[in-house]
Amino acid sequence: IAASGNIDSYAAFVQPAAGAKLPMTCCTITVSPLLRELMVRSAQFPADHEADGVESGVAALLLHEVSTAPLGNLHLPMPTDPRLRSIFQDMITDPADRGTLESWAKCSGLSVRSLERVIAAETGMSFGRWRQQLSIILSVQWLASGASVKQVAGDLGYENVSSFVTMFRKALGVSPARYMAERSSRH
Repeated sequence: IAASGNIDSYAAFVQPAAGAKLPMTCCTITVSPLLRELMVRSAQFPADHEADGVESGVAALLLHEVSTAPLGNLHLPMPTDPRLRSIFQDMITDPADRGTLESWAKCSGLSVRSLERVIAAETGMSFGRWRQQLSIILSVQWLASGASVKQVAGDLGYENVSSFVTMFRKALGVSPARYMAERSSRH
């Protein structure tokens, strides 16, 4: 996991015997205010808490909330192929670089067709879709930290704000301003 900026992170480790119907693959979920508070509360549990204490009820509710939470749309699969990982890491480091599939293929020593196949096999996405998902994730992070829509559009290499807003709306169904307003009202 890679992160930058000021974040709070919680990890929940669930025993298979817990019987929770959790997703079978790595994914993101939408965290409701209740789920957030359950995570914070359970992080305060002593390691040796009683099996039938209040902690058990909180843990059961936490598992229920996780198992019924809507899947999020901010997932960015990372490849294991070293050539592809290098390309994607370069794109993460400099998201304003709008290099084409052809230019990345040339850098990696692969044909365009081979690179397309490797990307699809490793990520389940096309090159363009992966790049768009990266842009969405970065834009949400930057907007949440106070950057303007204009600044984010420029930092992502968009020639104008309108193009960025169109891409954002197409991907998430709302404008960046509306998305952030809805997000802040949920937290």
